[in-house]
Amino acid sequence: MMMLHPTPAQRVSIREELREPEDPADIERDIKLIREWLETQPHLPKDMDDMRLTTFLRGCKFSLEKVKKKLDMYYTMRNAVPEFFANRDINREELNIVLDYVHCPTLPGITPNGRRITFIRGIDCDFQPHHILDAMKVALMIGDVRLAEESVGIAGDVFILDAAVASASHFAKFSPTVVKKFLIAVQEAYPVKVKEVHVINISPLVDTIFNFVKPFVKEKIRSRITFHNDVESLYKVVPRDLLPNEYGGKAGPIVELNQWWKQKLADNTEWFKEQEDKKANESLRPGAPKTSDDLFGMEGTFRQLNID
Repeated sequence: MMMLHPTPAQRVSIREELREPEDPADIERDIKLIREWLETQPHLPKDMDDMRLTTFLRGCKFSLEKVKKKLDMYYTMRNAVPEFFANRDINREELNIVLDYVHCPTLPGITPNGRRITFIRGIDCDFQPHHILDAMKVALMIGDVRLAEESVGIAGDVFILDAAVASASHFAKFSPTVVKKFLIAVQEAYPVKVKEVHVINISPLVDTIFNFVKPFVKEKIRSRITFHNDVESLYKVVPRDLLPNEYGGKAGPIVELNQWWKQKLADNTEWFKEQEDKKANESLRPGAPKTSDDLFGMEGTFRQLNID
């Protein structure tokens, strides 16, 4: 498998949507300005590669101020939430096994409007609380790899969640604090543009779960969530051919797609090791250091998910 790039025609519309300059020299200028800004921030690492900086620029529609805010949060979260950002070695058994419990491949194709699809489904098994945290860690690892993989740029992301195996026992194990930290990391620290979220094979339980996570999701993203009783409904809004074979598409078996990402993470093992100390140093931050309360609010004030 390989990640397909947008067609030349798609690239034109994507550049317009992202407000990307046509002249590569303008992008190089913006990268230089970001690097100059990083040099004035004693608490932040300085050595993010040009490709990842370009992805941040695209995700922020080339607003330098938004890029600065995202980069600060990107490194701040690495320091604040070590449970997500430390020991990120997919070869460790506890991480390797997660991708047997959860399939979450970003699919190779591109939608006609230039968006990338990520398909997520759980496998019916005895999923434990630590598996949930490790699954979130792996999802963020995939996000870090994609910062470099999306070398051409895309118009945004489509997330599809198959809730067929969702059970009360699974979601009773979710910690509100962990969920909030994860969603803040995704929404505030990464240059992801969530354009669509589709939840298929829903049950009454899904409403309960949605109400649980809703306070932690930005209103713009909440308005882009669509629920489907079955996969047939999904075909009306997402090109069928781009889906995994098991869902009527032609992208390939989801197990193989998932395995491709497992190997991609393994290929980046050395990079993840190098990133262990690439995080904000709050003792050097100009002004007051950011605390956990600054980032996440008062912990311990969330209600646990109760499901009858």
